[in-house]
Amino acid sequence: MSREGASSLIRQTKETYGESWQAVLFEQYKIYVDSADKVSERRTAANNYLLTVNTALVILYGLTSQHASSTVWHVAVPVAGILASFVWWWLIHSYRNLNTIKFQVIHELEKYLPAAIYEYEWHLAERGQGKAYRPLSHLEGWVPLIFMAMYAVLAILGVYS
Repeated sequence: MSREGASSLIRQTKETYGESWQAVLFEQYKIYVDSADKVSERRTAANNYLLTVNTALVILYGLTSQHASSTVWHVAVPVAGILASFVWWWLIHSYRNLNTIKFQVIHELEKYLPAAIYEYEWHLAERGQGKAYRPLSHLEGWVPLIFMAMYAVLAILGVYS
């Protein structure tokens, strides 16, 4: 976000707000950083939940393949797994986009604070493009895709077996 974009972020200056402007800005910054942490916590919880759902579906597929001769289970469980995995993949990307926006706002707010800690950290991490740091969201996005591929193979095997 440019300084022009920041004009909508910073609505009042110290001159128009008063002496507590810096303290209030810092308090808002702390609350906003906390909200970014909460998004990460919700993302982790969603990942854990959907991993559990996928694990349960794999177990269900294994149990039904031993006891059911109907191809309905051999197709229905993988289709449910593909849908759950797609939702998982979509949530990962949605949370990643939300975190990207939140950290853009944090970086803008830091321009008005004595130290820009998150901006400096991102600089040291080579903005996620170098060898110093690779964003986890790029790796975690592969997990639901792997489950989707596995479910597609299981559905094909279920139809043809």
